Amino acid sequence: MYAVRRHRPNIRRSQFHITHRSYASFAGRAAVRGVKWLVASGACVGSMKFVGNKIEETHNNVSNALSKPYDTLKYGVDGVTSRFNALRIQASEYSTSLRKRKDLAEQEVGAAVDNIADARGANTSELIGASAPSSFANEEVTPIVPQINSFLGVGGSGGDDDKDPGREMREKHKKVEEENRKLKEELSSAEEVKKESIKLLEENDDLKNSINSMKCESHKTESELRRELLKLQESYKRELDKMRNENEQLRYLVKNSNTRTAAVKKSIIDMYADVLDTLSDNDTSYCIQDHLPRIVVVGDQSAGKTSVLEMIVRARIFPRGHGEMMTRSPVQVTLGEGDRHTAQFGGAERIYDLSSEAELYELRREVERRMRKNLKNGETISSEVISLVVKGPGLHRMVLVDLPGIISTETSGMKPKTKEKLTEMCSKFMQNPNAIILCIQDGSIDAERSNVTNIVQSHDPKGKRTIFVLTKVDLAEQNMANPSRVKKILEGKLFPMKALGYYAVVTGRGPHDDSVETIRAYEEDFFSKSRLFRSGAFRASQMSTNNLSLAVSDCFWKMVRDSVEQQADNFKATRYNLEAEWRNTFAGLREMDRNDLFEKAKDEILDDISCLHKITPLEWESMLQDELWDKISPTVVDNIYLNAAECDSASNFNTKVDIALKDWTDDLLPQISIDVGWRTLFNQLNAIIFSKANKDRDTAELFLPLKKDILNEVEEQHKWQNNAQKRLSVIQKNALEDTAVTNKMQWDNSIAFMERILNERISLAKTDLDKCVGPSWHERWTGWKSRTPIENQCVATKNELERLLVADEFHSKNLENDELTTVRKNLQTQGVDVPYEIICTVWQKLYKLNFLKRALSSAQQCRKAFYHRNVACNAVECNDVVLFWRATRMLEITSNALRLQIMNTEAQRLEKEVKQYLEDLSHDEDKKKALITGKRVDLAEELRKVRGIQDRLETFIDELKREHS
Repeated sequence: MYAVRRHRPNIRRSQFHITHRSYASFAGRAAVRGVKWLVASGACVGSMKFVGNKIEETHNNVSNALSKPYDTLKYGVDGVTSRFNALRIQASEYSTSLRKRKDLAEQEVGAAVDNIADARGANTSELIGASAPSSFANEEVTPIVPQINSFLGVGGSGGDDDKDPGREMREKHKKVEEENRKLKEELSSAEEVKKESIKLLEENDDLKNSINSMKCESHKTESELRRELLKLQESYKRELDKMRNENEQLRYLVKNSNTRTAAVKKSIIDMYADVLDTLSDNDTSYCIQDHLPRIVVVGDQSAGKTSVLEMIVRARIFPRGHGEMMTRSPVQVTLGEGDRHTAQFGGAERIYDLSSEAELYELRREVERRMRKNLKNGETISSEVISLVVKGPGLHRMVLVDLPGIISTETSGMKPKTKEKLTEMCSKFMQNPNAIILCIQDGSIDAERSNVTNIVQSHDPKGKRTIFVLTKVDLAEQNMANPSRVKKILEGKLFPMKALGYYAVVTGRGPHDDSVETIRAYEEDFFSKSRLFRSGAFRASQMSTNNLSLAVSDCFWKMVRDSVEQQADNFKATRYNLEAEWRNTFAGLREMDRNDLFEKAKDEILDDISCLHKITPLEWESMLQDELWDKISPTVVDNIYLNAAECDSASNFNTKVDIALKDWTDDLLPQISIDVGWRTLFNQLNAIIFSKANKDRDTAELFLPLKKDILNEVEEQHKWQNNAQKRLSVIQKNALEDTAVTNKMQWDNSIAFMERILNERISLAKTDLDKCVGPSWHERWTGWKSRTPIENQCVATKNELERLLVADEFHSKNLENDELTTVRKNLQTQGVDVPYEIICTVWQKLYKLNFLKRALSSAQQCRKAFYHRNVACNAVECNDVVLFWRATRMLEITSNALRLQIMNTEAQRLEKEVKQYLEDLSHDEDKKKALITGKRVDLAEELRKVRGIQDRLETFIDELKREHS
């Protein structure tokens, strides 16, 4: 029973009263078997629960340890997890089976107890509640104990049972312990993997930090790289265009090497187009004074203007669109005869073959790109003219300008006032009295919806230079119930406007994107079968784009012959007036346009930069020393010298100076020196450029904005070499660490330098103190000045503090609290109440002046101390001479290094940057116009333009007369 109590403490002692021993023995064996299973099942269930809990706890620990998503541990974690899941399932199965066996054992024990109770005639509660007598404990329980002890492993065999269930459960328990041990080993290996993963994660974080730092550095230089890339692209583009021009010239020379003539003779239409392009280049807003003939194509949006122009050109050269605005800027198309059907933009080198669909597509994209480029500040339309030259066999020579279509309503995507701007643009072109107006009217809509006819009538009310074109006649024939309306339109009876001629054309088949040949064939077939033509709505001479093209060309050349000579005379008179104005305003000056002046300014600036090399090394070093000392003198005197002078011994003085100099050299001095070198370089460049500009009075004011812009741009771009600061830091450290004054001349020079600096600082200290105490007695009487109340307080404080300095000449830098109180009480007895702040402020200024005077006196006493300064090494006064010697030596070495850097590297880099910026500026006409401006420039530009136009017009007139004759 001891064993039973040891394992099952909740089971109470029972008192058994058995009368029949045989039955009691049988019931006792059954009870023993039930108790064995109950004890075994309870112990094993408890142990398995403990193992299961340990397994689950281990699994949770491993899962938490390996919960971080790291790719390296993925497969290991999955393996451990699957192993843990298998063990949990096995433990659950063990627990279930043992729980069933426990229930069976409890049932057997209950049955045995009931049998014993029946044998005794007592209740189960009496059997369990009473205590057993000593005779039963000694006699009847004895056979049970060996069996229980055998099950628990204490001693004896299993009694009547051949099998020992306790041994089987112990073996299973050992297996579970073995599995637990293996799990612990796996857990330890997992811990090692965890440590390795943590180490890898830390390394990964370091790599991420380094990558982030590299990204930050890359972002800093991204803008600079983009700027350089754009500059390189522009320069490469210019070089490529230059090479193309040279290539074309070489090809031409090779092709015509055996011919006598080397120049290509321009056609008459090309000459005229050059004149118009010159006018457009100089005034993109279409100058009203330009009255040279053009054919202006106007009409409502989607009325078919562009399609009519394409039928005349015989190629689909414009961007396509249905129901939207495609023409966003004027397109000037110059038509001329040629062997091949080609197109070329004005001023460009590429020639597009219009017989190739691929090149036609590229041409349309280029036209659209140029239109988009002309749109600035989000505008919907632009007034800048795109020039295009088209040549081909059978083309009629003329110059047409395709304008954006007139709209009735502004849509949401348009900029405000687009409608007014469109009307204004069309009006400017039609105001030219020699411009031929090609008025395009959509025949498929009601005539009353037209906007263009009223605008055309307002500019040409008599119709002397207007040609009316009715488009989409095929659709009009299908939709129109009354054919007489078309007849009235073509007879000029429906619209109030008048015209030289009326034409009907077909420019397409609705939404079909056909070729020009297909459309021409469709147009010819339509007019041959047209009901309107058979009914007499229009005559044969009014049909087809071919008749229209011929009529427009004839009208154009008639207008040219009638007006071009008069226009040439107008430009001749304008030229005479401009030349007279130049002679009266700028007598004795050569006519130089903006490009000529820019080239002159460019040469002057490059000559000025070359003058940097004419400055002698001595001048460079002197300027650099003065500039550098002005920057560092407050640090050397106020922060280093004054602080170290409070030391009571030479060793402490030197130690404090060495520490301060080292920190200063590591931190600020190299960068200050680089800044001084950079500023000195640009100061000299400014002095050279603007002093030379002042000598040239003729161009000084003209070139001043340009030179300022170049200097500002180069100052922003120019950076000192990166490794120069490190080299300079090493040089300065070595110079400041040298404390050996080797000869008397160096000693005397150091004292002279120290005296000069101290005298300058004394002068500044006196000025500062005088500002604090206000005007002196002489200034008050001669200048009628007076002191303020605060200045009176400062005067009284100064007098009181001077008595303190007379009593203690070597007083410390700061006043003690009792001294401050004494000074204030003394001032109060004089009737002056001064705050502590004013006392401290006046004391600092007075102390500094007194210290500088004492330092100057000690420097003069040290003049003769060169040969015996080592004997009197404890004298601080002579160590400050060494400090100034070190500063002088550092100034000399630094200025020499900066001078070498400027003359050998920085000046050359600066010249290269200026050349590059000037090269870029030479191709930026807008910026040149903004930087080089003035009446002289504008007048020279007008003269150059008028002379060029007049010369081209005279050449064109001569060729026109020769052709006509």
